[in-house]
This record gives sequence, structure tokens and C-alpha cells, in this order.
Amino acid sequence: MVDDAAARWTQALQGWGIPEAIVDQAPQTPWIHHAESFRPGGDVFVGTPSRHRALKVLYEVVGAPSLLDVGCGGGRAAFGLVPPASTVVGVDQQQSMLDVFAEEATTRGIRARTILGAWPDIARDVPRCDVVICHHVLYNVPDLVPFVTELTAHAKRRVVIELTLRHPLSKLSDAWKRFWDLERPLSPTAQDALAVVLQLSFRAHYESFLAVDDKSEVSDRDVEHTRIRLCLPASRDSDVREFLESRPSAPLELATIWWDV
Repeated sequence: MVDDAAARWTQALQGWGIPEAIVDQAPQTPWIHHAESFRPGGDVFVGTPSRHRALKVLYEVVGAPSLLDVGCGGGRAAFGLVPPASTVVGVDQQQSMLDVFAEEATTRGIRARTILGAWPDIARDVPRCDVVICHHVLYNVPDLVPFVTELTAHAKRRVVIELTLRHPLSKLSDAWKRFWDLERPLSPTAQDALAVVLQLSFRAHYESFLAVDDKSEVSDRDVEHTRIRLCLPASRDSDVREFLESRPSAPLELATIWWDV
């Protein structure tokens, strides 16, 4: 049954590939992650189930609670848990993300360590911590079984995962239809990820919630990033801006999946 759930996840993710003919004519790769977009703001407090589930365990640790953030980005998720976490380990496969993470940790006076590499390939080089968090990473992971298994192996007490209910690129499905007449998939979903975790015999809990996006204006960076994602040239910036500004605002649908070790 594990293979069934994992295979469904892998197959569904493959559907998010971009046709070769579109990628070949793109001015630059659409698979971008600009590190500065992941730099946390001055206040990293986020009142979400993900944060609360991690905090509860960290506050129960006697001594110096430790936190491991897999796919840490710029540190928004991790730094919102300090304190009570006294040491933070950030893992990411992009050095520029770790640079932002380290800079922010220094600025905030947080004791932190960074490790470069893809999870779970580098898992043996990463210490176990009281709580392991992994926010907005799973949709980049075709093979969930070893990924989730190593998250659990590195947690002394609890694993907390956060992800959107649907693939994060679903918000551009209408744009793909408009600019390329390309239909985008509807799966996988957070429930599909939960199915893999449950069939690994972890007693996982699932909580869905909404996050309000209070951003009111479309920035030049938004236009640039969206245009690159859509494999379009800079000459289409005005069209991309029109698309972004015409979209109705809606809260972000998210899910927290967590379990104790």
C-alpha cells in the first residue's frame, strides 16, 4: 500500500512538467527560486497550526531545545520558533538560501548552523533535533518515502510539515491556459501527501487552514518571476501584469501534517 500511495504522488507530480517545446524557447529556465524573495521580514511570528504544533513540543524540552528545518529557505519558519528553540539547523540545496538564512540568524542573534545539500541525500551529515520542520517543500519531492522517513529519523520528538492544499503552481493554471492553451493538473494534493505518511505507519495528524495575503499591489518582481515561470519573454511583461492585477484576491489554503516520534 505504501508503494501505491507513493506511486500516485510521483505520477501526479510528473504531470506538472512543462512541455519540451515550451521550455526550449524560454529565454531562461522557469525553475527559479530567488533567495531574496525568501528573506523573512522583521516580524516572523505566524499564528498557524504549524507553528503552534512545533512550539508545544519545544516548550516541553528540558534544557536547550533544538530545531531542524529541512528546506529552510531564508528562515521564516525556523526563526518564528526562536525562542524557545535555542539552536537551529538549516538545510537547503541552494547556497544563496543558506546565505540569507545565516545573515538573518546573525542579525537576530540566533545560534544557527547551515548544511548545503539535497534531502535525504545528506541526511547522514545532519544531527537529530528535538523538532523537525519542513515547510513548502514536498511538492518538489517526487519520492516521498525516503524523504519522510529521514525526517522522522532525525526528530527526537515531533515532525511538522506545512504545504499548500494544492500544488503551489496551481495559482498559475489560468495563466498557462491563457498564454499557452495548456491545461494544468489538479493533483497531487496535501491529502495525497498525508496518504503516504499514514501508510508509512506514522500516526500523522492533518489540519487545514487559511492564510490571508495582505499584499495589495503587484510589484515589478512579481511580474518578472511570473513571466519567467511561464517561459515568456520580457516583451510580455505588460500582459503578465494585466493577468496578475485582474486576479481576484483569495486566502491561501494550507495544511499542516504532524506526528510524534
